[in-house]
Amino acid sequence: MKTIIFPGQGSQSVGMGIDLYKRYDLVKKIFKEADEKLNYSLSKIILEGPESELKLTKNTQPAILVVSHSIFKLITEEFNIQIKDVKYLAGHSLGEYSALVSSNSLKFSDAVYLLHERGKSMQDAVPEGKGSMLAVLGLKLEEIKKYIEQIDKEKGVCEVANDNSESQIILSGDKPAITEISKILKNNKKKSIFLPVSAPFHCTLMKPAAKIMEDKIDKINFKNPSINIISNVTAEEVSNNQKIKTLLIKQIFSKVRWRESVLYMINNGVKDFIEIGPGKVLSGLIK
Repeated sequence: MKTIIFPGQGSQSVGMGIDLYKRYDLVKKIFKEADEKLNYSLSKIILEGPESELKLTKNTQPAILVVSHSIFKLITEEFNIQIKDVKYLAGHSLGEYSALVSSNSLKFSDAVYLLHERGKSMQDAVPEGKGSMLAVLGLKLEEIKKYIEQIDKEKGVCEVANDNSESQIILSGDKPAITEISKILKNNKKKSIFLPVSAPFHCTLMKPAAKIMEDKIDKINFKNPSINIISNVTAEEVSNNQKIKTLLIKQIFSKVRWRESVLYMINNGVKDFIEIGPGKVLSGLIK
């Protein structure tokens, strides 16, 4: 059994997909469709930069979808590779939208629009400089929770944003709280790295963004997926279009349960994971 997985934010780079864009009309068509939906040249930002523009969350999120979707369509249409033995589709954070498009649950143009709006609302939810994210290496979830309990509650929010693997967990929250836990970890000789992000994603500080996106997601037509999706929120398969909508809203401020999602798929017979999109971050995590 196979699963196709789609990456999230952090996988982007200027020029991603440029070889495919130059070579295949199908890819040009997909890039053009995204530009027309957003009324600006996202394709120019993807192919030429500058990096500062690509790194803006409102651009990053739809950009990664555009490249992931281009590769998926090339595989299935240009090269006619069958995906009948694919049991699940899964994506990390915004990658879940790529999975939904690939499963015919969500139109590509609608997903481009939603991710652009999602990026804007997540960026605007917390004033710049007020939030922070920290990658913690070499610790399991239960161990990290004990360190979180040591933080002075007046410092604000510090929550697990991404449970990525047995040795990589991302924390998110108010800058004072994240700074304090980094010091606590350092004092205990544990390794952590601040992430170069503009907002504290996947924590309760993102609830204003979820409120904005609730109305936008509700207005978009979703179908039941042709291949079951693994939800970031539940780490289990979901096949009902209304449930998918509810979980996408909740996903914005909830922990990405990637490690549990991978284990769920393995425990349900998946032997091979195929990463489609820019980079190979998820392949590394799964290994």
